[in-house]
Amino acid sequence: MLAVGSAPLRPSVDVAVIGGGITGLCAARALAKRGVSVVVLEARTIGWGASTRNGGMVLTGLKLGARTLLARYERDLARQLFKASVDAVACVEQLVNDELIDCHFNRCGHLSLACKPAHYENLISAADVLAREFAHDVRPVSRADLRSEIGSEIYHGGLVDAASASINPAQYVAGLARAAREAGATLHESTPVERVERQGLRWRVTTARGALDAADILVATSGYTGAMTPAVRRKIVPIGSYVIVTEPLPEVLARELSPRGRMMYDSRHFLHYFRLTPDRRLLFGGRARFVPETESTVRESAEVLRRGMLDVYPQLQDVRVDYAWGGTLDFAFDTMPHVGKMDGYHYALGYAGHGVALATYLGTRIGESLGRGDLREIPFARLKFPGAPLGLYWGKPWFMPFAAAWYKFLDWVG
Repeated sequence: MLAVGSAPLRPSVDVAVIGGGITGLCAARALAKRGVSVVVLEARTIGWGASTRNGGMVLTGLKLGARTLLARYERDLARQLFKASVDAVACVEQLVNDELIDCHFNRCGHLSLACKPAHYENLISAADVLAREFAHDVRPVSRADLRSEIGSEIYHGGLVDAASASINPAQYVAGLARAAREAGATLHESTPVERVERQGLRWRVTTARGALDAADILVATSGYTGAMTPAVRRKIVPIGSYVIVTEPLPEVLARELSPRGRMMYDSRHFLHYFRLTPDRRLLFGGRARFVPETESTVRESAEVLRRGMLDVYPQLQDVRVDYAWGGTLDFAFDTMPHVGKMDGYHYALGYAGHGVALATYLGTRIGESLGRGDLREIPFARLKFPGAPLGLYWGKPWFMPFAAAWYKFLDWVG
């Protein structure tokens, strides 16, 4: 995507960032703006993973719902966590404006869709909690009024949150990379990190292109976290998410599918998420397969997603699918983002499908705080970072077929 990485590695830097996605680029930009010497080491190409291969949804909220946040955490912390998710959308918008990134950022809002009547009752309850406890206004949409939001008959109501936004993620990441370089960061593609070793007060970072010394390391590898940082790898589960994109649609049909151009997702565990792109294509994604992306899983998932798309929009029966892709998301065992320090190095990851906004926010915040402030000023840094129950996980998700079967069962009964 960018002509970076051909120059020799610098022998010594203040901070080495491992991972050239949204988190790593935002951290590198923030660090470089403070005058910190920083290098980004990316195993493939900048933005290669889910940072660019996602649905372009810049969403408020977290994977955990408002009521679960209040039940799990002390009230003030729960409020700070939710507020951070709202601030994350504003963080993306501010960065886009400050760096003049042409990526179609649009505060179009999102629509949560209820697959069953009980799910709509849950959405109404959630709206009350959001207003009362988090001072965040959303709008329920009954099934009778849902046609004003979506051209589908299968849902039982919805919830509109006007604060969310859409973006072209590939253009956004390209803009982040440019901004980081202009601030003074050095970016290296095709530079997989093979080993990190503590040597006195500094780190020795060995890559496929040579080695360098760093005072600090930031692990920003998300769903692609590897064996060179085993402690973090044991706390993150990589889960595949897949997308298909149709041919451009006639304007009348596009307006029928999504009259207000919202970001949309449904209430299932094996959820679907979808939106119109600026050139009037329908982007339709979901957890068609839980496993990380490969050529075969992308191909198989495209067929599953097409069937799902036609369940939602039967009027697309004769519409061609032009593109399909997949990216690997990062889920912690508590489905919350985490930022902090472990085994002497820093990390920020665990976005659980909310990575465009939250990776921007946490990458920027840790870049501003690294080496000079208390990370606990970031609300996510105050969360415990749990591992697998009984410790039965070493970084390879052997349990995913069982988890997928369990979630399918929950969707069937719930």
